[in-house]
Amino acid sequence: MKDKDRDWKLCMQTQHHIFFEDSKCMTTVPSESIDLVATSPPYPMIQMWDEMFAGQNRRIRDALVKEKNLLAFELMQQELDQVWDEVYRVLKSGAIACINIGDATRTIGNDFMLYSNHARILNHLLGIGFTALPLILWRKQTNAPNKFMGSGMLPCGAYVTLEHEYILILRKGSKREFSDAAQKKLRRESAIFWEERNAWYSDVWLDLKGATQKLETPKSRLRSAAFPFEIPYRLISMFSVKGDTVLDPFLGTGTTMWAAMATGRNSTGYEMDVGLRKSILSMGDDLVKLSNDIIIDRINRHLEFVQKRYETKGGFKYVNNHYNFPVVTRQEKELMLNCVLNIAKDKDHNLYEVEYAGAPHVKFDETLNKYVTPQQNKVAPVTPKKHKQRKLL
Repeated sequence: MKDKDRDWKLCMQTQHHIFFEDSKCMTTVPSESIDLVATSPPYPMIQMWDEMFAGQNRRIRDALVKEKNLLAFELMQQELDQVWDEVYRVLKSGAIACINIGDATRTIGNDFMLYSNHARILNHLLGIGFTALPLILWRKQTNAPNKFMGSGMLPCGAYVTLEHEYILILRKGSKREFSDAAQKKLRRESAIFWEERNAWYSDVWLDLKGATQKLETPKSRLRSAAFPFEIPYRLISMFSVKGDTVLDPFLGTGTTMWAAMATGRNSTGYEMDVGLRKSILSMGDDLVKLSNDIIIDRINRHLEFVQKRYETKGGFKYVNNHYNFPVVTRQEKELMLNCVLNIAKDKDHNLYEVEYAGAPHVKFDETLNKYVTPQQNKVAPVTPKKHKQRKLL
């Protein structure tokens, strides 16, 4: 191996553990060992989850049969409360918990009502010591013909559509500090682009769609609360740094774990449904390409932003040290997106190990007037002064 290739191959590694166990008792996770929780739990009072909740507490089934809807709702929430207590235990001081949750509407007997899952969960989290931060709404739009509930065009008998979900964002303890030099370096490398910050840190996300679930059996499909990959990808990028450990106590099809791999974080996931194991372990096969395509897309989007900004506002004050392209702020100078080189799978132990490149995909070569990869096998033409059309192939 040539020296320049070896330098490019110098990489970090992450590990990803899956436990097919109940996350109410995460004995394998030490207290204060997790840097971020990103999860989407089963939603109380959504009918597809009744069987799962009733299997944990038979009083839930009795309450539903007897049409005691508020009792059933509270009993379901109490099952989740036990997981939130564990989440608080394993999070480090200063760490963030991000919980994607939707409210539910349901008719039991003749009683139609909204069940505010996000409010009930938030109330419990505050009660055990979390600090609430501004939350995010994202629109989970549906085109279903029956999405309008009630008596249509007649006043008083119709109900507004329920097409959004909440991402609750909470912190354990005071703000996280980065005092170690190595951690400060990782934090700088984990920066996001200025234009991404403007979109991602908005309290309303309108550009996401619900995830299509492709599982082998109808039962497993119903048992999955898959949410769009972009959600955990953004949250992990926003609230953790490279090398951190991310926990998902409701792993489902593994979306949070894949996002952790793609962003250079470690992860731990818990999933009660062993029937999802085959689906989870098979989905890692395409992650190298997926992760690197995301990096290319992010860089291309940034280059498009650069071009538009040159045309409307003029030049830039800063240049990224790794890619040699313009950036808006000093905080973006050390930003680097590590591409995935290899994913090793240990099926017997439900474990993944991921290896990353220690240098960026591309860098602008002034002598060639092109972006080039370390191996010089892909190039893209550019116009240096205004950085027009700097796109990766």
